[in-house]
Amino acid sequence: MRRINSNIITEEVKRLCIEGNTILGDDVIKSFEENLTKEESHLGRDILKILIKNTYIAKEKSIPLCQDTGMAVFFVEVGQDVIVVGDTLTEAINKGVSQGYIQGYLRKSVVSPIERINTKDNTPAIIHYEMVKGDKIKIQYAPKGFGSENMSKLKMLKPSDGIDGIKQFIVDTVSEAGPNPCPPIVVGVGIGGTVDKCAQIAKKALFRDIGEHNKDENIKNLEREMLEKINNLGIGPQGFGGNTTALAVNIETFPTHIAGLPVVVNINCHCARHKQVII
Repeated sequence: MRRINSNIITEEVKRLCIEGNTILGDDVIKSFEENLTKEESHLGRDILKILIKNTYIAKEKSIPLCQDTGMAVFFVEVGQDVIVVGDTLTEAINKGVSQGYIQGYLRKSVVSPIERINTKDNTPAIIHYEMVKGDKIKIQYAPKGFGSENMSKLKMLKPSDGIDGIKQFIVDTVSEAGPNPCPPIVVGVGIGGTVDKCAQIAKKALFRDIGEHNKDENIKNLEREMLEKINNLGIGPQGFGGNTTALAVNIETFPTHIAGLPVVVNINCHCARHKQVII
């Protein structure tokens, strides 16, 4: 068994929180640049240039890419041959979030749902765990802003609605969201499972690099089809019109019950922030 001190995890999570909010991934910047050459709207191209410039300013000055530094969302793969010494893994992650958001001067946005009292350090984090083989811990982090999160939707389709019902729900959700989630967006879609599992895999889909498709060829083709349909809506960058409404549509599936067809559309803004570390 490999022993990992919880302080190491806390330090790495703190770093992920700060860097994740100030340094946008190369995959997203590359997508901005590629879409800049294809965007038909003059205003849309100007906005994409501003978004690209913003990424360099944020990195150079170590300031957040967006004022909404989100809720801290984690997907954690824990090797079965690992023992965390000291704090529990959950405690270590939440300590890292607290330190990262306080020391990094990141906006603390987490409040109690009814009284709306701020927790003052952006905890607790949302943490999804998966046990895997090996002696390492893989931690994936994304700060999820709520301008886009609020535009997400769940629908319990009937099995008879089939693939056409799924497609229509995805397009309708993006169309109704309009400019609110700060396009160009990344669309995470979960299909199958139960209500909770469907929402989880839709969120997990947002952690993919832009351009990384589902390994299933049929789902990969569906992702491409949905991206084309969404970009034909004409919403465009920041909702000012154009053919760059989305950077990617990422779809994940899970087996479901014979009587159900859950679908979740989880929208991310253009600031598709995600970082990871393997300890």
